[in-house]
Amino acid sequence: MADVLHRRLGGRRQRARRAARRRLARAADGRAAGRRVHPRGRVAEVALVSTEQPLPELDPVIHAQARLRVVAALNVLPEGDEMAFNSMKELLGMTAGNLSVHLTKLEDAGYVRITKTHRGRTPVTYAALTKRGRLAFEDYTKAIRALLDNAGGV
Repeated sequence: MADVLHRRLGGRRQRARRAARRRLARAADGRAAGRRVHPRGRVAEVALVSTEQPLPELDPVIHAQARLRVVAALNVLPEGDEMAFNSMKELLGMTAGNLSVHLTKLEDAGYVRITKTHRGRTPVTYAALTKRGRLAFEDYTKAIRALLDNAGGV
């Protein structure tokens, strides 16, 4: 049963890849057009989209949903302010391990500064957005706006 299911899904994947290649070939001249099938079987014409202007690059470090949420939360703070790890964990609804991994990736990129101190005997971790992180977030939001403007202001 699993073999049959895998073959069926594999066939769908191959058809989807071929269709994607055809769409890319049509878009090679700078314009992309196609037909989109709705869930109920109706076909809608997709408007022509100009791709003459290069689309902006999205920062892959910030683009991950969890890291985007972390950077957005820290960006709200005034420059130089920090947020406690536990406060951030509760605010974002993330597990400690998940938040820790994403903060480490942001710190490695130079976007976040991590400070570890003690409150009495209890260790406390703080995170703050660096100047580089603020600039990267600003560039990211500009790139998203440019993409939306290019898509007709969706």
